[in-house]
Amino acid sequence: MRKNFDRARYGPSWFEVSLGALLSVALGIVLAAAFFIIKPVATVKELPKEPAVGMVYYIEGSREYSKARRLTAKEKFFVKGGSVVVNEDELNTAANPVAAPVPPGSTPPPVPANMVSPGAPSFHIQDGVMQITVPVRVKADIAFLDTIVLVQAKGGFARQGDTFVFVPKTMYVGSCPVERLPLAMDYVMKKFFASQPVPADIAAAWSKLADVTVEGSLLKLTMP
Repeated sequence: MRKNFDRARYGPSWFEVSLGALLSVALGIVLAAAFFIIKPVATVKELPKEPAVGMVYYIEGSREYSKARRLTAKEKFFVKGGSVVVNEDELNTAANPVAAPVPPGSTPPPVPANMVSPGAPSFHIQDGVMQITVPVRVKADIAFLDTIVLVQAKGGFARQGDTFVFVPKTMYVGSCPVERLPLAMDYVMKKFFASQPVPADIAAAWSKLADVTVEGSLLKLTMP
């Protein structure tokens, strides 16, 4: 009874005020991040000379078969321990193989009511920078939401332990700059990039690399 009287007379404590302010800030950050995540990204062939303020751009990687004819030969040579140089057409062809035709009369598996489903990655290499983009389908029936969000990361490669890994310098989920959010970058890397399937023979060969560099518009994989 005395506690309720003091509260009515003197108002909330400093702890309660601080906690309320902290929760308000956290909610504001979550809402702002959600807004930028679903904000559309501009797909372009090249960056404009004068980018629009606040606009995030996406350059889709090329996948021309004429520029990827040597892919199979390079994959075999790489698996056997040879150094190779690949372009983005070859990377995108390897990451997005032609799907087998669906048999007539077959029923596709049901789509879950709520899901976050990453698709195959797209690669773009320019001026010594690797861009990896993963399209992520975000579906939530309860919120009437069904959209594709592009997760983009730009950077290079560095050795971590016994292998080389992709190290992004910038990362966007939709139009949200993830590198500005504490711990979010590592989570996104593990969720959408590191989880991408890699053939066992390619992964085994990758673990033996002596160096990985991005030069100009090419990825160079150097064996010992």
